[in-house]
Amino acid sequence: QTVSSDEDAEEWRPPKPKSKAPNKTAREPKAPKVPKEPKLRAPRKPAAGRKTQAAKSLKDSEASVLAGMERKKVDNDYREKTGGIQTDCPEETRRVSFIVSESYQRDRWADEGSSQAWLGVKKEEVDAEDFTFDEPCLKKQKTSAACMGRPTNLPSSEAQSLRNELNMNWDLIEVLSHLTCVERWVCANIIMLLREENTVPFMVRYRKDMINHMDADAVRDVQMVYEELCSLAKRTQSVVQTLKKDGVLTTELEQNLRNCRSADELDHVYSPYKKGSKLTKARRAKALGLEDAASALMNTPHTLDLRAWIKPGTEGLSSVEEVATGVEHILADMMAKDPETLTYVKTLCEKSFVSIQSSVSKSALKEKEQDIDKFQLYFDFTCNIQRIQPHQTLAINRGESLKILTVKVNIPDRVKSDFTRWCINNRWRPKTFAKEELHAIIRNAVEDSYKRLILPFLTRSYRTKLTSAAEKESIAMFVRNLRQRLLVCPVRGCVIMGVDPGFRHGCKLAILSPTSQILQTDVVYLHNSNQPREAEKLRHLMTKYSCSRVVIGNGTACRETESFFADLISRRYFHPLDVSYCITNEAGASIYSVSPEAVQEMPDLDPNLRSAVSIGRRVQDPLAELVKIDPKHIGIGTYQHDVSAGALKTALDGVVQECVSFVGVDINICSEILMRHVAGLNAGRARSITEWREQHGPFINREQLKLVKGMGPKSYQQCAGFIRINPQTLSRYALIYTFVVFKAAPEVPEKPAAKKGKGKTGVNVSTSFNPLDQTCIHPESYHVAQRYSAHKHTRTLEQQPTPLAKELARTLDTTPETLKLIIDGLTQPPGKSNLYSSSSLRILLVMTHTDFSCLYYNRHVLAV
Repeated sequence: QTVSSDEDAEEWRPPKPKSKAPNKTAREPKAPKVPKEPKLRAPRKPAAGRKTQAAKSLKDSEASVLAGMERKKVDNDYREKTGGIQTDCPEETRRVSFIVSESYQRDRWADEGSSQAWLGVKKEEVDAEDFTFDEPCLKKQKTSAACMGRPTNLPSSEAQSLRNELNMNWDLIEVLSHLTCVERWVCANIIMLLREENTVPFMVRYRKDMINHMDADAVRDVQMVYEELCSLAKRTQSVVQTLKKDGVLTTELEQNLRNCRSADELDHVYSPYKKGSKLTKARRAKALGLEDAASALMNTPHTLDLRAWIKPGTEGLSSVEEVATGVEHILADMMAKDPETLTYVKTLCEKSFVSIQSSVSKSALKEKEQDIDKFQLYFDFTCNIQRIQPHQTLAINRGESLKILTVKVNIPDRVKSDFTRWCINNRWRPKTFAKEELHAIIRNAVEDSYKRLILPFLTRSYRTKLTSAAEKESIAMFVRNLRQRLLVCPVRGCVIMGVDPGFRHGCKLAILSPTSQILQTDVVYLHNSNQPREAEKLRHLMTKYSCSRVVIGNGTACRETESFFADLISRRYFHPLDVSYCITNEAGASIYSVSPEAVQEMPDLDPNLRSAVSIGRRVQDPLAELVKIDPKHIGIGTYQHDVSAGALKTALDGVVQECVSFVGVDINICSEILMRHVAGLNAGRARSITEWREQHGPFINREQLKLVKGMGPKSYQQCAGFIRINPQTLSRYALIYTFVVFKAAPEVPEKPAAKKGKGKTGVNVSTSFNPLDQTCIHPESYHVAQRYSAHKHTRTLEQQPTPLAKELARTLDTTPETLKLIIDGLTQPPGKSNLYSSSSLRILLVMTHTDFSCLYYNRHVLAV
């Protein structure tokens, strides 16, 4: 129901102050002034060198002028193709995640199981506070136009197939690049990777050269816009089919529908033809046959005689006034749908002070709404639309939906006067001489179009864009806070007591082993008259299990429980134990305690005690525990009910998958719930992996994943790099045995499972342990890692990777990004899910290519 144009397809953002760079570009044609310097214009010495230098400077300045003119011509051609819209994202500010030299260091957080490594690198995200709308979005911006990856285009067959699927009058890659401010070749690569069913974590880690080192958030933004455009194309096709069945589809109408670049634009074109909708004034006038009169008024007004269109007895044509009114309505509708006219009026608005204003509604004052005080800040609120904050937009929208606030957009009167003057004197000026009464019709049509159609359209457009920008920033805040919460450093290697505090029903306790196993649960009443007896119970439990860490939930009775434990600790009540405590966020623990996952995991435990278990595990392993809870219940943002539920869920699920995948999971000990969030896996594949593990024992290598039911080549490719086979979870004797078998006997394919319906047949996999399976190196790069480990420059490259990386990458027939990932995987410090140091891991790799006389030394390495 809104009038739209090409510009509506853009994601609206408040315009930023103009930078100096574009101004310099605009002044670039003034370069010929350079040769006017005395040294260049009139050299006093006829030295050949100085003449050459002057000629070279003059030639360079001329080339600069020609380049500037060429760029200006290209920009003008692009503006003509896009309806006169200028792009607000120049090449210098197009988005990419980070520079190549920094990516080597920043990717180290994502290598192996511990999230502590990530915390050290991503400090700017971890230090962010919750509920801060004023923070800038953490999407990195590119500072130069240099290409950091592989510029490619979609294959011609793929591009043609994509155009045939969409069947729209615009180029998908060009529109996607314009809307997301991402280079065209990167958009083409992302589309190709998505159509090949690649996940975002896989692209960000293993296809960096194809996406120009973009981070996960930026890739997800491109993916979201791409899916919106595909959805728009499908809906357009459905509308075309509906109108064709109704018999109202014309060639012009179909072209207008296929030109739409946003849902609002499509609704505007389609709404007059929906069943049950009232005929607009323009459609009624067209039904009377006045469209030819309106066309004649603009093209050949000297031949138009309004009296010739009079038909006595016909409503709308019975007099000259009615004929003139019908022509005005047609012209007004044409003006409101004309892209050039809409672009001009938007340009006028951008140069003016357009504000949004909210005030308390009369109905709210009369009925005295209960929530009226919450919106007191917006009872008399006015702000420039370019400076309003996202949370203010969402608050105003909520107040309006509750009928507490009334909202309007104020556009200065100067916009109307300038717009009317431009329409009459330029865009909608008759091509030949017209009589005064015909000029009056045009003036009335301009005023009617602005007041009845364009002004409401501008108001709706501003509100829609402000809301869209606010929702996206709100979702981005959810994503930042969730990533921060998931990647909190875990507390490992100690017994923990989780405490769910309470008054009437007592404090629920759960003592957990270092591996998060439930040792004992109980309830103590710390806030009544029997405090000494309850304190003695606490001391007995903590002494029995050597528990020295207490985790208190931040819910009801939190401070009172904290005071109780602090008093006991200060009196050394738990001596000889050195007890300490902390407070953690318990949001969502109660909801999880009654969820099907909690019932399946702890079937014999009371829901209240399950909350205490969840609180303790949130400190032992935050990532593994919080993925069990719906992100909306963790308390990580605001206005979650005011944003699109689908977009919010997609974004939160994406960041959970990103965190779980980049941290990595040990396939032999991780839970089924955690496994679901690994890239390439889902609930069904996670269940199949758990069943295979129960029947056949632990996985010895990544290749055995191919034997799991439902694990196809694409699923294996997507998940293999994020799954770890850690030797700590395997028997030492079995580990040594597998190494002996690896060289002493030929590989024997594992036999398919005997049980019907389980396992796969015809799949040959190795039964040997591979040291690389505990790193972030993808199996598709194992052959490169083997060659790199034996290379003579390996040690030098690890100490100073940048100078030799490109040269060695060419030698090893790989990309610099893959080589740096291999370096990262082989040089991990001890404790990051690796049993071996860099040198010992390399010895194990070289061992697989040498004779077996080294077996004794290799056994010694294993013992170390």
